[in-house]
Amino acid sequence: MSTVAEVVGAALVGCGVDAVFGVVGSGNFAVTNAMVAAGARFVAARHEGGAATMADAYARMSGRPAALTVHQGCGLTNALTGLTEAAKSRTPLVVLAAEATSPRSNFHVDQVALATAVGAVPMRVTSARNAVEQVAAAVATAVGERRTVLLNLPLDVQDAPALPGPVAGGPVTLPFREIPPAAAEEVERLVAALRGARRPVFVAGRGARGPGCRAALEELAARCGALLATSAVAKGLFAGNPWSLDVSGGFASPLAAELVSGADLIVGWGCALNMWTMRHGRLIADDAVVVQVDLDREALGAHRDVTVGVVGDVRAMAEAATAALPEGTATGYRTRENRTAIAERVRWRDVPFEPAGGAGRIDPRTLTVALDDLLPAERVVAVDSGNFMGYPSMFLDVPDEFGFCFTQAFQSVGLGLASAIGAALARPDRLPVAALGDGGALMGAAELETVARLGLPMVVVVYNDDAYGAEVHHFGPDGHPLDTVRFPETDLAAIARGYGFDAVTVRRPEDLGAVAAWVAGPRTAPLLVDAKVAADEPSWWLEEAFRGH
Repeated sequence: MSTVAEVVGAALVGCGVDAVFGVVGSGNFAVTNAMVAAGARFVAARHEGGAATMADAYARMSGRPAALTVHQGCGLTNALTGLTEAAKSRTPLVVLAAEATSPRSNFHVDQVALATAVGAVPMRVTSARNAVEQVAAAVATAVGERRTVLLNLPLDVQDAPALPGPVAGGPVTLPFREIPPAAAEEVERLVAALRGARRPVFVAGRGARGPGCRAALEELAARCGALLATSAVAKGLFAGNPWSLDVSGGFASPLAAELVSGADLIVGWGCALNMWTMRHGRLIADDAVVVQVDLDREALGAHRDVTVGVVGDVRAMAEAATAALPEGTATGYRTRENRTAIAERVRWRDVPFEPAGGAGRIDPRTLTVALDDLLPAERVVAVDSGNFMGYPSMFLDVPDEFGFCFTQAFQSVGLGLASAIGAALARPDRLPVAALGDGGALMGAAELETVARLGLPMVVVVYNDDAYGAEVHHFGPDGHPLDTVRFPETDLAAIARGYGFDAVTVRRPEDLGAVAAWVAGPRTAPLLVDAKVAADEPSWWLEEAFRGH
């Protein structure tokens, strides 16, 4: 007879969860094996924190829900940072955690309180009778409401015999929330703002990464003459469009910032228009009309006052507004001069700079421009947090919004490598690129073994300044001692070789020939680039970042 644990595992797969990441212990052994038996792919990580971030990235880049499986107590606490990032990012993720309910157990912690504290939705399998229904409710909440759900599976319940009934591996009907059609009064408010604009800019965020959103927004923007930009997390959404400004906010190029700040109408599409995307509001002109479109009413005006808040699905609202606007009547912001300027100057690599470096150090801009030219265009880039992060984010082009994995809602250092693993598994058709600082690389080094074991043809680029560079540049100018944030030089290339990587140390542009050789070769082992970068000056976006602290 099957146990509840086995039925739960099969039911998760029946609900459409086909990938599960984790570290298996005694408490989650049976349920994880049940998922594998039902057809899910299990990816073993070396640390639960890495597993959580892999699952998060997989869900973001695949557009499908993923699962994380962890041991009771310490397995969950090990995963908390990754779980927090996923919750803050509204990633559809089910965290399946064994649960020790006896207070006398060494593994006992208040797992419901932990989930609540970091913004996840706590749920529980309470009995054999309700197990399948409760699994379906957990997945429906994750997918339908875009939430990270902690599904607790008590040890005494999972060992109980399952009751006769439906499921054990077959499809499970989910009570998904349907997206409502665009309300007429909401469409009218949006259209009125668009008709009154002479220099409109659309800024698309996480909520605009769904199917059909790009086409709907591009068609509407053409009707009203709008320029197109994204938040960092939606980078790539308008790749190739001649009116795209790329990313708005702290990462914006000088031209992009100039054009956004010159807009008389800014429309945030599934975008919070927060301090990062709008540089604490400085990219919004004093007389600009600000419109925010979001499916979640509570998101409207959450980060700044808006002139018009519109409740609705991005694609549905854009299509309805397009139908209400006459075709080809507005030039708007799409002048010949702006098109020429965007083609020539909107990319950061087109902004002139004087290379830093010398003494065995390469300018990170020089490094990243060269990598952008060397690496295949079909890529998926995952970026860790740190002083370096603007360089790969803005100097490495990506083909679309599924080419950039930006796990930065919690701003934690150390998630980049695991993000790249999850993204690589979600997009096996693309070259995975992990961009890390030396601090994040060493934090996540255990997962180098996971990259090698899975045979991922990944390029790991470490911007190595032998320091926590953000703190060096933030506190150094005021004369503070920096011994706590500087470290001796570490041979990360040697470490990577120990895990089975090919590796190269880069101190000057000529050293990148080894990267070109790897790209042209069979790529039978992943490649780590230990780039000894110049760190004399802070990155351009760093001052903006510290304004948010």
